[in-house]
Amino acid sequence: MNAPRTDRLVSIDALRGIAVLGILMMNVQGFAMTPFAYDNPTLQMDLTGANLDVWAFAHTFFAFKFITIFSTLFGAGIILMAGENDDTGKHYPRMLWLLAIGAFHAYVLWWGDILVTYALLGMLAVKARRMVPLKLVIWGLVLIAVSAVLMVGGGYLGTLFETPPEQMAQQEEMMAGLLSDMTAAYQAGWLDRLPWNAGFGLVGQIAGLLMIGARTLGLMFIGMALFKSGFLSASWSTARYAVLAVIALAAGWWLNHTSTTTMIAGDFDVAAMADGNALIYVGSLVMSFGYASAVMLLSKIGLFSLIIKLFAATGRMAFTNYLTQTLIMSFIFVGAPGLGLFGTVERVDQAKLVLIVWAVQLVWSPIWLHFFRFGPLEWVWRSLTYGGLQPILKPRTETAG
Repeated sequence: MNAPRTDRLVSIDALRGIAVLGILMMNVQGFAMTPFAYDNPTLQMDLTGANLDVWAFAHTFFAFKFITIFSTLFGAGIILMAGENDDTGKHYPRMLWLLAIGAFHAYVLWWGDILVTYALLGMLAVKARRMVPLKLVIWGLVLIAVSAVLMVGGGYLGTLFETPPEQMAQQEEMMAGLLSDMTAAYQAGWLDRLPWNAGFGLVGQIAGLLMIGARTLGLMFIGMALFKSGFLSASWSTARYAVLAVIALAAGWWLNHTSTTTMIAGDFDVAAMADGNALIYVGSLVMSFGYASAVMLLSKIGLFSLIIKLFAATGRMAFTNYLTQTLIMSFIFVGAPGLGLFGTVERVDQAKLVLIVWAVQLVWSPIWLHFFRFGPLEWVWRSLTYGGLQPILKPRTETAG
C-alpha cells in the first residue's frame, strides 16, 4: 500500500478504494445484527418489502464481490511491497504488525475482522511471488476449488439430514434466547458485549480459515498473476477491458441474481440456501472480475480521471478507512459510550448509513492526502514496520501543486 506511487498504479488504488467502500454494504449487517443473519437473513428484524429489496440488492451486487477484489489486491500488494527478489524486505515484520492490529480489531472492536486472515495467509502467499502468471492462476483456481468443496459441499451436506419438528422447535427457542441476550449485551455497552465479540471473532477466524482460507489464498495468487500480466495497471487495451467487463458482468449478474431469487423463492430454507450459496460462490468470482475490468477500462478513459482519482485517494487510505468504518459503526450500534442501536436499525436504514459513510470517506481521503503522504493508520503501520517514525507531511511544494 505504501510503495511510491506512479500513474500506472492509480488504477490499483481506485479499485482498492471501491473495494473498501463496497465491503461495508455487507459488513454493516455484522455491526447492526447477529452474525447468524449472514446464514439466515430471517433471524433478526423485518425481511419484507423494502428491507427484502435491500437484502436482495446487496446479495446480488455486493455479497462476496468486494472482499474478493480486496483479497486479490492484497496479493498484488505483496509483489509491490516485497518484490520478486530473494530478500522479502520488511514483508514479515509488516505481516506480524498487521496480525497484531487485526487481533485487536477482531477481539476488542469488531468480530468480523479480515486483517488476521490476511496477515497469516500473506506469510504463505509471499512464497509464490516468483511464479509465472499462468502457474499462479492454476494454483489459485485449485485453491478456490478446494474451498468450494468445503463451503458449498458443506451446505449440501446439511440438506441430507432432516431435523425433527420437536428438535427444530428447541433450536428456535434456543436461538431466540441467544439473540435476546446478545442484543441486550450489545445495547448495554462496550464492556458488556466484549465477551460476545471476542468469542465470535475467534470462532469466525477459525471457521473462516478452514472453510474459505484456501479461496482467500487462491485469490492472492490470482492477484499476483493479474499484477504481473499488466491487468491491474490498466496496461491492456481498452477494447480488451470492455469485452471482458461486458461478458463478466452479464454472466456474473445472471449467476448472482439467480442465487438471490433461489433463496427468496425457497424462503431461505436449507436447500434454497445451499443452491443459492453454490451459485454465488461462482457468481461472485465472475462479477468481481467484471467490476475490476470495468474499473481498469474507466482508468484508461480521460473523461473519468477525476472520479478515478477520487476513488484512488480512498484506496490509498484503505487501511484507515476500513478501521474507521468499524469505529463509526460500533459507535452507532454498541451501547455506552455509543448509541446502542444494535438490533433496532432495519436494512433500509443500514443502507442509508453506508451511503453516508461512503460520502464521508470519499471526501476526507483526498483532503487528507493533499497534506500528508499516507493515511494516519497507514503511517502508524509503516512506522511500526520500520521501527521508527516515518515522515508523513508532504513537502510544501508538493501540497501547493
